[in-house]
Amino acid sequence: MNNGQAQDHSDKVNFWHRLREAARAIINLRRPDFRAAGTFVAMQYGHLPLPLKWLRFLGWAWRQVWRTIPEVMGHLSISGKVSRTPMWLIDSNPLANHPWQGNAEAQLPREADTVVIGAGFTGGALAYQWSKRAPDDRLMVVLDMDDPASGSSGRNEGLVVMGRYFKQVRDTVLAQLLRTRRDVSKGQNEQLAYQFADRYCHAAYHNAELIRQTIETEGFDCGYSRSGWVQAQDTGQQQALRDSVQIAGDSGFEDWSSIHPDKVRQYTGMRVQHDAGYSRGAASWHPAKWVWCLLTTAIRRSCVQLYTRTKVSKVDEQGTGYVIHTDRGPITANHIVYATESYTPNLQKDLHDVIEPRQEQAASGDGGPADMKPHIGISGLWFFAGRYGPRVLFGSGGSRVPDHEAGRNQPSRFLTKFAASEMKRSYGPYRLHITHEWSGTVGYTPDEYPIVGSIDGKGKYVIAGMCGSGSSVSFNGGRCIANRILALTDEADDYPPAYFAPSRLMAPDRHQWPQIESN
Repeated sequence: MNNGQAQDHSDKVNFWHRLREAARAIINLRRPDFRAAGTFVAMQYGHLPLPLKWLRFLGWAWRQVWRTIPEVMGHLSISGKVSRTPMWLIDSNPLANHPWQGNAEAQLPREADTVVIGAGFTGGALAYQWSKRAPDDRLMVVLDMDDPASGSSGRNEGLVVMGRYFKQVRDTVLAQLLRTRRDVSKGQNEQLAYQFADRYCHAAYHNAELIRQTIETEGFDCGYSRSGWVQAQDTGQQQALRDSVQIAGDSGFEDWSSIHPDKVRQYTGMRVQHDAGYSRGAASWHPAKWVWCLLTTAIRRSCVQLYTRTKVSKVDEQGTGYVIHTDRGPITANHIVYATESYTPNLQKDLHDVIEPRQEQAASGDGGPADMKPHIGISGLWFFAGRYGPRVLFGSGGSRVPDHEAGRNQPSRFLTKFAASEMKRSYGPYRLHITHEWSGTVGYTPDEYPIVGSIDGKGKYVIAGMCGSGSSVSFNGGRCIANRILALTDEADDYPPAYFAPSRLMAPDRHQWPQIESN
């Protein structure tokens, strides 16, 4: 059915259809919906007095329930039993139940040089980098409580991003510095925030190039296509967009630019009224296949071993090393790396409020807007989307959840319909049959800046707090941490402790802050 026909159908929405869909929307509301409502109110109406902001929200919510959602449901069909398996995990996992799938008698080793907890973007990166650098007698063991890429790495948008743009990093870090660095002036904090943004962008740009080079060199089959990422901006964001492009260019990071609505239509098929942000170097890929490729390559060497479906319950110090307790028995190690992102506070309690789990969700199905271009990353004002062959993936962000809910796969049907309606606003009517719907959690830090480094000043490391941009940090971060553990200094370390160490947030009074440079 073409777009014109779909529009005719939407005009026939009647009272009883609206009443039925409104009732369904209200009856199916769950806790994540109310959390998301609080986040939406803070973002959209946070500048208003308390009573007014909630009155505005109630008016918005009524329009969604009575008008917007019933109209978009004229274009959507939803399978009777929607699968919660993410689109990226539909393919058979080649490392499922490893190594027991191929060797039922396999045993977990009792000692290792380094244990990595988590087999996603970060765990895969650490394993791959270790396999390229470590001698045979230094064993790295990678553990995962499920199968590789089953967490956030297999539930995301499917983009290799350059990370957050320069101004965004500078502003979020500055807000935190003004709270914690009262020992220096506002001007000095502004300069320090600039330095943080510079370090972040340098590391993220290098990360993107390392990923591209690795895929080309190794011949990884993970659907990599460097086609960019477009982010729509509304009227009130235009000056900020111009400022962010100017600051990024002046700082030497020219990937982030602004494009005219005609270019937005050309690149994405999306119809917008204002200039949009554009990251030229971003790419689309199959994120789970990337992880599987990294791990499959790594375990070809005897110095890397992978054990899936092995849950870690706690980590204890023992002398100069650590004991990692699992449901298959303990392992002692000289070093440990948390590659668990939003799950980390469950194992390392003092990272509560340092790494904040936030739920995001997505859905996929056949069809979608006919004008949507393939391979390019697409972000509307309140949704993200991408076309992969006949399938369209779309979704939206969410809210913070308690630490113990990290990783829960409990998508909100209301948020799915809301994101679908936002996609309709940008593309016009379409037909889409939803077959998969899922949620996951990403880790945020209070300053929205990652932590990469040692937790205890010894052998316990973490790579986390990537704020939904895991593909911009994990590979390069894994390289740097592997090099530190192996005491290799022949490559640049893009994550200096003065900027990225966890003590920045865990103990700011004792953190060794970077020297404030002159303007």
